[in-house]
Amino acid sequence: MALLEARAERRRARIVAGLADMGVPAVVEGEDVRASAPGLARRWWRNLALRDVGRGGL
Repeated sequence: MALLEARAERRRARIVAGLADMGVPAVVEGEDVRASAPGLARRWWRNLALRDVGRGGL
């Protein structure tokens, strides 16, 4: 189980780093990654790369 949790932590860290590379501040809160930025919803729909960050497209 610890191996699975470590894998999930690394994945969340990669998502946060990927978002940061795109200029979107994000933090890990428990098992969730929270991202917040002005106009983020608009960017989310326009930018496939931004959506792929959370889908393993890193």
